[in-house]
Amino acid sequence: MAAEPTPSRPSSRFWRTVIRFDASKIAPEIAIRNTIGIVLPLIAGAALGNVAAGAVGALGALNVSYSDSRDPYSIRARRMLGASVFVGLAVFIGALSGRNNAAAVMAGSLWAFGAGMLVVLGLKAGNLGVTTLVTLVVFAARPMGPLDAAETGLVAFAGALLQTGLAIAFWPVRPYGPERQIVGALYAALSQVARSASAPALAPPASAQITEAREALATLAGDHAAEAERYVFLLSQAERIRLSLLTLRRLRARLGRDERGHEAAEAVGRVLEASSTVLESIGKRLLDGKSPIVLDGFNAMARELNQSAAQSDGGLLGAAIRDALQQTDALAGQLRTAVRLTSGSVVAEAQTDRGISWRRRFYGRLAKLRANLSPHSTAFRHAIRLAICLGIGDAIGRSLSEQRTYWIPMTIAIILRPDFTSTFTRGVLRLGGTLAGLLLATVLFHFVHGGGVGFDIAMLAVFAFLLRCIGPANYGIFVTAVSALVVLLIAITGVDPNAVIGARAMNTAAGGALALIAYWIWPTWERTQAGAVLAEMLEAYRDYFRAVVAAYNGSATAAAALDRQRDNGRRARSNAEASVDRVASEPGVTPERAGLLTAILASSHGFAHAAMAIESALYQTAPAPPRPVVLEFARQVDPTLTALAGALRGDGLPQRLPDLRAAHNAILKSPESLNERYALINTETDRIVTSLNTLREQIEKWTRSRFVG
Repeated sequence: MAAEPTPSRPSSRFWRTVIRFDASKIAPEIAIRNTIGIVLPLIAGAALGNVAAGAVGALGALNVSYSDSRDPYSIRARRMLGASVFVGLAVFIGALSGRNNAAAVMAGSLWAFGAGMLVVLGLKAGNLGVTTLVTLVVFAARPMGPLDAAETGLVAFAGALLQTGLAIAFWPVRPYGPERQIVGALYAALSQVARSASAPALAPPASAQITEAREALATLAGDHAAEAERYVFLLSQAERIRLSLLTLRRLRARLGRDERGHEAAEAVGRVLEASSTVLESIGKRLLDGKSPIVLDGFNAMARELNQSAAQSDGGLLGAAIRDALQQTDALAGQLRTAVRLTSGSVVAEAQTDRGISWRRRFYGRLAKLRANLSPHSTAFRHAIRLAICLGIGDAIGRSLSEQRTYWIPMTIAIILRPDFTSTFTRGVLRLGGTLAGLLLATVLFHFVHGGGVGFDIAMLAVFAFLLRCIGPANYGIFVTAVSALVVLLIAITGVDPNAVIGARAMNTAAGGALALIAYWIWPTWERTQAGAVLAEMLEAYRDYFRAVVAAYNGSATAAAALDRQRDNGRRARSNAEASVDRVASEPGVTPERAGLLTAILASSHGFAHAAMAIESALYQTAPAPPRPVVLEFARQVDPTLTALAGALRGDGLPQRLPDLRAAHNAILKSPESLNERYALINTETDRIVTSLNTLREQIEKWTRSRFVG
């Protein structure tokens, strides 16, 4: 059994989260078009003598800019158009309800509940909920009559539409440009997979890129243009290439452990290095459209490995070399296909079951929301907590005679999150970033201000660019930039920024304190949810393994099921990794207990690697036919994973589980086991036994643990 990793103390992990800077989120091209969208309404308002209307349009553009991305144009347009509608509605409802304190508090609380529930649909949906909630709260502080409220909402909607138009401006010129970039980034990531060493305790690499590409290309369902077909088929090849690469990495490690296998291991290593070069050139060609692609180096390394196979003397070592040769042959065909597609060859075969219709997506999301309308749901508890806390904060602010008290509920909306780590890191960064931004805005206003509206708009453009370019990399930088930007935006409309700065600092501190107190009174501890999240991952792995076995057994519908279950497994693994990270940052969790969850996650990765290696055998030129003993082994794996998932949910482990080691011994004792064609299956089923037996020990220990809180 592998040693259980012991993470650092929760406090150190918490502060690492606070100062984390994710450079991968820096997107200057998005920041440039978003800045243009924010500044143009201000310029138009100044030119027409109505700076206040320009500021409303700029706020609409700013709020919708958070929905912009590098996604395909159809996804981008759909998301940003929806955000535009909600921003316009939030402005209208907020301004209209602001005429009556009770109505404003009620509207804010109801919107807060809806925004809290949106977290079940993903990060982007949750962010849209928060953005529109903040918009409603801000405009509820500016009460208007129905006609003025509608007019203001339309102005905000127009600014949002302008931002949307800029985001999709190149759609007619380069309709598949984003898809090309996404697939190119995927092949570049596969190049790194080929170069890196095998790590069974880590999650299979390039999972995030594969998931992103599949979600992006799902929009091409029903699009039978040659270029659309090309990218869908390139994604299909990328899935197979990844399996071949991971299996070759495992075979290289296995060969390297045998004294007589060093030469063969080095040959496999050269094949991987050559395939990395080919994949890198494919990625570059997709990204820039002109880089050359060279396949000759890979062909030479494949011939060298073929010679090693010819010289092998049989036995387990010879079987491993032949497995490597078969994987190399499969990889060669996959690379040749990818090269042809990248070079411009038309796909002759249309792909089926490539995407999900918008109706299925809509009803699926609706069903997910309904399923979470329960006190047992983390999202539901978060929505209730957010609605109550925001209503209290708004009521307190409206009862005070101070200025800008809407920053109290606004700060509550921004800080409160479903989990401890996100709530408290946002609280720390919100308060610190706000003070830094206000200080910066004060300095700028007193020492630089005075150049007129044009100069103010230029300064605002600088902060808008920093906000959208560097802000996504660290929330503290984001808050600093947005605080300075809001002060400048209000100053442009003629309001004295000195009063704004002081009021914002005081009310932000009050709102932040209320949010943190509310979470302290009614917390949602990730440690109480982690077992269920890990159980969902094991169940997704079980379903994926079922699909692999069905394909291995010749099921006609296995291909579509494999794609679907593979995606489900990746999402479940990503959720589990995030959950375990959050547990490690919570107070009251010892490093040993957090380390046990990390160890469970690491052992599950071993199962995923083995199942993927078995799937890779399906794509060989002549895959080995299934053996009854292997199918019987698979039937015993299924209830084992079900029982382990049930134990993580709190059901307890049954006293008797299938004896997987005995089932694997039956595989080794079968007459066909001596056939070298079955060496890979024999080895990977052994690894499945090791992984699941280790998981059983770890989960038994976990079920005896009782977390504090």
